[in-house]
Amino acid sequence: MKITDVKLRFAKHYLFVQVYTDAGIVGLGEAGNWGYLQATAAAIEKFADYLIGKDPFRIEDFNQNFLRSVYFRGSVIMSAISAIDIALWDIKGKALGVPVYELLGGKTRDKVRVYASVMHITEDKNELAAQYQQLQQMGFTAAKIFCNGPTSSPDGKGEFFSSRIEREVEKVRVCREAVGPDFDFILEVHRGMTLPEAVAFGRAVEPYRPMVLEDPVPPDNVDTMAEVASKIGVPIATGERAIDLRECEVLMARHACQYIRPDVCAVGGITTSKKIAALAEAHDVLVIPHNPLGPVSTAACLQICASIPNLGIQELPGFCLNGAEDRMVKEPLRYENGCMLIPDAPGIGVELADDAEELYPAKERGSNAARRAFDGAVKDW
Repeated sequence: MKITDVKLRFAKHYLFVQVYTDAGIVGLGEAGNWGYLQATAAAIEKFADYLIGKDPFRIEDFNQNFLRSVYFRGSVIMSAISAIDIALWDIKGKALGVPVYELLGGKTRDKVRVYASVMHITEDKNELAAQYQQLQQMGFTAAKIFCNGPTSSPDGKGEFFSSRIEREVEKVRVCREAVGPDFDFILEVHRGMTLPEAVAFGRAVEPYRPMVLEDPVPPDNVDTMAEVASKIGVPIATGERAIDLRECEVLMARHACQYIRPDVCAVGGITTSKKIAALAEAHDVLVIPHNPLGPVSTAACLQICASIPNLGIQELPGFCLNGAEDRMVKEPLRYENGCMLIPDAPGIGVELADDAEELYPAKERGSNAARRAFDGAVKDW
């Protein structure tokens, strides 16, 4: 079997890649780095010249070749590698007639617990409580709380150290009282606090038993993240911006996190994500795959989640709540009682709809229009 073509497809704010073979098997992948999709598309097209005529089963060889051959890396290159890598795993699974998880060691679970990754911001306590009660009624047992509200306010108090910590802690208190103890919170700080703020917030919020404090400070300085982790009792999750296996290893070796967050569409695909999960197991770290993208990303994440022993939980992006993206694929992934069911179809388990581009016109996520559309989708839980 040989690779015959590589094609790009843009839908919504996603970039998909399809790798064709002379056996009629087509592999499907998705690129991360949603802020620079055109640049990522150019990188994929450059790699495509090398792939044509090659055996698609040589996944590790291609992954290493792309990583090492042109000297330069970065988010654009790694997202291109990731998209191709996912598509090649999809081809291999289809050719052998098995889900990708079977090629990664087989199932360790039959379903994957997910959390609703929503980022709607409100200062109205009643509205906030109602939102999380609604998620609970939908069957979710965990959800994100966005704890990085605006630092500006008409009275100027938003920039006060004490006021800011109090406001974010109050959000968590309101949500905990709304849903009770049988619900987990992922506190999304989105890299928005200073070291003193992160430590104060992490300590103050401990009584409400959050499962995760996500990216409390910018991830560029591993030692700063490690210092926060050493001073608070809430487990830290980070790594979503990592674009290299070694970045994740350093985070874990420095005890900067209790959860590592590889992005399968940005860190090097399924190949690298599986390696990161193995390193995490050796460090007694759990894995929460980052998943802010489309259905192909979710499907690839599920293959990894199905095959690793140290899964924490899986992110389910707010874009696809209430079936908003179901028509993007021929057979939607199935959600049931707070969990995603692991697809048993060969490959990664999803196929892009023939008319995905028409149903979901391309729209750059970083644009003002896309921001408004995202905000509206989150409100329509």
